[in-house]
Amino acid sequence: MELTAEFAPAIETRTEPVQQRSAARITALLDAAAILIDEHGIDGLTTSDVAARSQSSVGVVYRYFPNIQSLLRGLAARNMELFSARVFEELNAEAGQWRTAIHSTIDVFVDLMRNEPGFRALQFGDVINERFLDQEMTSNSLIARRFEQLLVQKYDLIPSAELSFDLEVMVSIADALMHRAFAYSREGDPRFVDRLRTVVEDLLRGHESIAD
Repeated sequence: MELTAEFAPAIETRTEPVQQRSAARITALLDAAAILIDEHGIDGLTTSDVAARSQSSVGVVYRYFPNIQSLLRGLAARNMELFSARVFEELNAEAGQWRTAIHSTIDVFVDLMRNEPGFRALQFGDVINERFLDQEMTSNSLIARRFEQLLVQKYDLIPSAELSFDLEVMVSIADALMHRAFAYSREGDPRFVDRLRTVVEDLLRGHESIAD
């Protein structure tokens, strides 16, 4: 079954990018913000620096993002879109068991932490607010809910309250262990990543429908 990344939140801007030039300009602004976050951290991000790095004016930045908060939210949403698209791509490419899907998802996150500008510092905005992208639920809850939909579609899981709970526990554990794995190094500590794989398999093995 072909899966699509339908759960990624849209990037919010002051004006919608109806033309290709506008979309390219927003991409340039977000790219600049991501690089600056890598260099100076989230607290060091300024509108003027983003304008200079993207070879735009401050007025252009404000045209699409009225303040730094909205710019950070746009970058966090793009990070979620990128993560979602990569995960869906991996799941569509593989025909293995649910364990393969879990490990592929972990691999995608690790790669983004290592290589995507600004991702390690901002991720999905949780470092600013747990509900940075969605006022109704935390980013962890959002990922868990959508990942459940993926597993149901791909591996014919039977939805249940217990599965939903275990997946949210899984994402919460993954969040904590990934944070610790990359706390001191952009490459990450593989011991925490490997332990995450074990913990996740143990947690989900109890669901007979996916234990084949």
